Amino acid sequence: MRIRRAGNRYFADLSIGLARNVTFQRSEQVSDAVTAAVHDVLPDADVVVHTTPRAVNTENIFDRVRAVATRHNVNVHDVSVQDLKGNLHVEQHLELDERLSLKEAHDRVSLLESEIRHDVPEISSILTHIESEPATIESGDEDARDANLEKRLKAIAAEFQEILDMHDVQMKHVRGRLYVSCHCTMSDELPLSRVHDIQTELETRFKQEAPELFRVLIHPEPRTDNRR
Repeated sequence: MRIRRAGNRYFADLSIGLARNVTFQRSEQVSDAVTAAVHDVLPDADVVVHTTPRAVNTENIFDRVRAVATRHNVNVHDVSVQDLKGNLHVEQHLELDERLSLKEAHDRVSLLESEIRHDVPEISSILTHIESEPATIESGDEDARDANLEKRLKAIAAEFQEILDMHDVQMKHVRGRLYVSCHCTMSDELPLSRVHDIQTELETRFKQEAPELFRVLIHPEPRTDNRR
């Protein structure tokens, strides 16, 4: 922190360390709060706040993997780590611009995996599932309702004890492919890990029942707030 005075005005330059997984938006919020705190002491001061990313001791292996991805400005999700006889194996899903060629995408993934191994040397192997991140707005038919299909899908959802009801079913055709979305009500206290398992199994069952389904999106809702 550096503070100087010129005439009747103070100038303050501050550097603050933030966890490296903090978003730009959160970083700006913290900087604004620091500026306000300085103004509480020096109301007319000209304040400049610099933020510096820091690796913190509380980071786990998932945080460290995501930190490398963030450094490359890419999004990883569904990160899974398995300990097999003392060796750590990482599986992850990575979203890349759909306009890239396979070679370009694979080169980026190889570089990312190399840096992850460098930053997290205890990892023995990494397997990356490459997904295309949409870069264009798709046009399609807003409504492609099929009452018979909706009835069949609701019957499948009813087989899951944790699903209390299924509503707001929407169907649409996009580039000749059928998209289905729905809302499923579940218990407020159901662990998120179990919610995810149910969504995954339900999506699989839907596609088995109706192979023409290209994409299924299931929005889980708690019983006390199930209409949003």
